[in-house]
Amino acid sequence: MKSRFRFLVLFLAACAFAQDSDPPAEPAPTEDSTQSGETASPASQPTDGEAAIRPAIPASKTQPKRILGLMPNYRAVSAGAIPPPPTPRQAFKIATQNSFDYSSFVFVGITSAMSFGTGGHPQLGVGMKGYGRYYWRGFADKTSGNYLVIFALPTVFRQDERYYAMGQGSFWKRAVYAASRILITPNYQGHNTFNASEILGRGIAQGISMSYYPSNSRTLGAIAMKYGYALGRDALTNVFREFWPDIATRVLHRHP
Repeated sequence: MKSRFRFLVLFLAACAFAQDSDPPAEPAPTEDSTQSGETASPASQPTDGEAAIRPAIPASKTQPKRILGLMPNYRAVSAGAIPPPPTPRQAFKIATQNSFDYSSFVFVGITSAMSFGTGGHPQLGVGMKGYGRYYWRGFADKTSGNYLVIFALPTVFRQDERYYAMGQGSFWKRAVYAASRILITPNYQGHNTFNASEILGRGIAQGISMSYYPSNSRTLGAIAMKYGYALGRDALTNVFREFWPDIATRVLHRHP
């Protein structure tokens, strides 16, 4: 098991550099609770606006607001707690935190530099002007995806797009659970539903990007590749969130 956790530590770098939403995040201050159990459904969400916690959350299973003090983790909900469904205002706040957190500008800068360095879109040019064209497009991708997946579509479909950590069980059980959250998410009543907010939101974001990327990036193959990458990144980010408390305590020996 320790070798698996060491592998996940190495995964931090990849997760951080690939993050554009996400990588998704903490609900409003009263919502930093989570869902436990195999079904990952907040089965009995309170309606009085106060998070119901059951039972007490072990410190070693608490999801921090930031991972390593840098990577935003506002959408994660700690294992063992059940929050009420987010209001549209709270979902909007989470989307804004993920889009305009200081680390977002750093991550977009890194991913834009990688694409710029490999000549991903030659039509955007070279030099600082060319890099600037890569940068604002990358930031637009990140921001539009965040607001669609975290705020707009969840409000329409009445879905909760926070990540509810499992926190217990075998490695593979937790890993499969975490990755599958891009397909399954609880609705406002606490029942698992098809994650239309994620699947449609990422697709719509890719459709919007066609309006500002060069024509050679508007092919069906290019769009499908970016769409698959976005979904895969979100799945891996969830897996990393799930195991981060274990990595922090068992590998890095950080005790909350």
